[in-house]
Formats: sequence, structure tokens, C-alpha cells
Amino acid sequence: MSTKHEQILQYIDDLEVGYKISVRQIAKDLNVSEGTAYRAIKEAENKGYVSSIERVGTIRIEKKKKENIEKLTFSEVVNIVDGTVLGGREGLHKTLNKFVIGAMKLEAMMKYTGAGNLLIVGNRTNAHQLALEAGAAVLITGGFDTDEMVKNLADELKLPIISTSYDTFTVATMINRAIYDQLIKKEIVVVEDILTPIEDTVYLRMNDSVEMWYELSGEKKHSRFPVVDASFKVQGMVTGKDVLGSDRSTLIERIMTKNPITVNEKTSVAASAHMMIWEGIEVLPVVDEYHKLKGIISRQDVLKALQMIQRQPQVGQTIDDIVISGFIEVEDQKGEEVYQCEVTPQMTNHIGNISYGVFTTIVTEAGSRALRSYKKGELVVENITIYFIRPVQIDSLIEVRPKVLEVGRKFGKVDVSVFNEGVIVGKAMMMVQLIDR
Repeated sequence: MSTKHEQILQYIDDLEVGYKISVRQIAKDLNVSEGTAYRAIKEAENKGYVSSIERVGTIRIEKKKKENIEKLTFSEVVNIVDGTVLGGREGLHKTLNKFVIGAMKLEAMMKYTGAGNLLIVGNRTNAHQLALEAGAAVLITGGFDTDEMVKNLADELKLPIISTSYDTFTVATMINRAIYDQLIKKEIVVVEDILTPIEDTVYLRMNDSVEMWYELSGEKKHSRFPVVDASFKVQGMVTGKDVLGSDRSTLIERIMTKNPITVNEKTSVAASAHMMIWEGIEVLPVVDEYHKLKGIISRQDVLKALQMIQRQPQVGQTIDDIVISGFIEVEDQKGEEVYQCEVTPQMTNHIGNISYGVFTTIVTEAGSRALRSYKKGELVVENITIYFIRPVQIDSLIEVRPKVLEVGRKFGKVDVSVFNEGVIVGKAMMMVQLIDR
């Protein structure tokens, strides 16, 4: 049976988008204490389907899905541009589809302005009114105000009208940057994208016997199962190694591995891969904030996801993406593989030299490529030691020479030397763990 806390969360989840929520009202409707109602509302806010908006209250909002994470809410826009809300506060939870810069004649401006848009414009009151009537929110730049009639219209239509002291170009750049950052987040694959859900997960209970493990193992053709208690909280994992030599009547509770490593739905796949490799784990239970079982992920799931990520086109590029995209592979006079890379402005620190983080990315990428030519599959860097010998300035062309020193079944060791104009500028020693595909 679900707890009062879980019942309140489900109640909030079932409310219509835009519905106002209060602690007192929920406490009365569900016959719970105001403290319990407050804690549940705060958790709903953390989960992203409730938002507290100043001078409006707590509103049920549309929870962002993976596919539309790049869309910003008008409330987020207010924070990005340090804005002041002049009217239409009750619409701050809505998302914008695109923004339009009003640097043209009024008729032309309205052609591009529609429902769900954000019109960025100066002190043109007629444009403010027409945009609201077309279903768009308005962002007024330069710190200007608008007419009371426009503010009243915004309140009536529940469409925000925001004022900021920044100019139009700066505002557009800030919003664009925020959308770009959201695109990068969208590309990060997390556990909830690949897990086998609880409905399809086979698990054992603590009072089951080893005989039950044999039945499930024979039926499902694998030997690793999470163990849960009466509340569905994960208490252990049981594998073929655990049951070896045990009597079939023995309780699972007595032979399981207690306090197993778990992940939650928002853990990145990359972090899960590191855990699995370093701990030698084939299956990880996925739990919620109460440590209740939500599903499992296997090493095969993680490997497939990592391979899929590598094939995806990058929409929002991180610094690592920019660095790696500039890699050029060439052969020297001895026929050995050498990588060249130009030091662009994005790769430098405040004094115009290559940053330590970028240098680390360069040697790690070169070393990884060299190892993959010996052994196909995924790898995880376990240890890297870097020596900076001299600074490398902007617009320099650097040459990276990786040398594989040792490759085993599970480990690899690479020495990487970095040159600029024939002079060595840095060295690195990498130790990695290898995963067979």
C-alpha cells in the first residue's frame, strides 16, 4: 500500500497543468498534516512538475520530457535575463517554442509572431499588444515599461510580459546560450533511457529459497537477480557464485550480497559504466529516492548505449566535442600514426595558452585512438599522469604522438608525447581498463 507521501505525489501528478496548489488545500483534501503536504509539494517541485512563482503561488506545470528539454519556460527566461514581470504571471510556467526579434516594421514582425513564441522588442507598445493577441509572450529590452492596458491584457490572456535592462542583441545571445546548454543536456543518456522497467524485471524476495533461484535461472537463462523486502526496497543481489554449495532450502536472505551498489534513474550511462567496470558488476539495480526497485540495467545495455552515443550527431557541442572534431590523423616519415590539432580561441585560458583541461582531452583522445587500433571495444581511463613542460599559445599547431606500451586482456598502457614546432611541450602516461564488445 502506498504511503501518504506517495498518495500526495500521485494526486499532484494527476492535476491539470496550470492548476494552483496550496499546502492547506492538499492537507484538507487528503486528510494529512500540513507538514506532510509541504514536504510532498517540495519533492514535486524537485521532480519538475510543480513550480513556485512569485506573487502567483505554486502551479502544476508540464514536466519536461527528454525530447523537449531544449525548450525553456518563460519563468526560466526571467531568470536568464534578470527580468521583471510586468504582467501575465500566471503564464510563466508555459514553454516557448521560438523567440522572434522585433527589429522590423510592425506588419512584418507579426508575420513571424505566433502562439508559443517570445517577441523580443523595445518600447513599441503597439507591438506588445499585437504579440499578446497573437498568443505570444513579450520581452521588452532596454529597461522600458509598457501601458497599463497591455499589462491588463497580459494578465487576462495569462501570457507573460517581461522587462529587462539588457539590449536586444545581448538578450538574444543569453537565451540562445541557455537553449544550447539544454541541447547538450539532452544528448546525455541516463539510466532511465535504457533500464529494464520493474514490470519486466525478475527479482527475488528475502524469504525465497535457493530453489526459487534455480527455477528463475533456468527459465530466464541468467543468474543475477536483485533481492527486495516487503516494501520493494533493494536489500541485496544474488548470483550463481552466491548459491554455489548452498542447500536448495536455504533462504536467499542468508546467502545474498547485502547492500549492493545501485544507481538512480538520473545517473548517466557513462557513470554506470565506470561503476560496472571498476567493481566487476554485470547487473545494477535501479532504485528511486526511497531505495525501492525501479528496474535493472545490464552491462550489455550500457555497452549498446555507449556505442549508440558515439554514432549520434552532436547538436550542442561541448568543449571536448570541439577539441576532438579538430583532430587530424596523419602519418610521419616512419609510417607511425600522428595526430595534429590547432589551438583555437575556445581551447585557451585567460592568458591565451592552451588550458589544462583541453590538454588533458587531447592526450586522452590520442591515447584512446591508439589503443583502439590494437583492441576493439570500449575503454575507461583508470589513471592518467600529465607533465606540462612548456605553455602552448593560441593558433599553434600541435602534434600528438601516442605510443602503446602494453595491451592485455583487461588493461592497456599508453605513453603520449605532445610537440609544437618539433619541441616537446608535454607528456602523459595513461592506464585504461578495456571492455570487450
